Amino acid sequence: MLKRIMLAAVVTTFAMGAAFAQESCESKAVGKDGKALSGAAKTSFMKKCATDACEAKAVGSDGKKLAGAAKTSFMKKCQSGA
Repeated sequence: MLKRIMLAAVVTTFAMGAAFAQESCESKAVGKDGKALSGAAKTSFMKKCATDACEAKAVGSDGKKLAGAAKTSFMKKCQSGA
């Protein structure tokens, strides 16, 4: 029972973290001239920002970085916001 509660807490934390990462990426999407990015530049920036945000969270329950299929699955879920 305790494992289920902890798992639910971890999943909720990651979901909220992804939502906050999207906000911060959106607010950081500004060019060197201080204007908001648009088009392909914004798309590229947003993708890199989301990847970087998810990369930092790709840690297993044992505290070690995820690798292989587990990391791929986590990154896909994290970047989709699910």
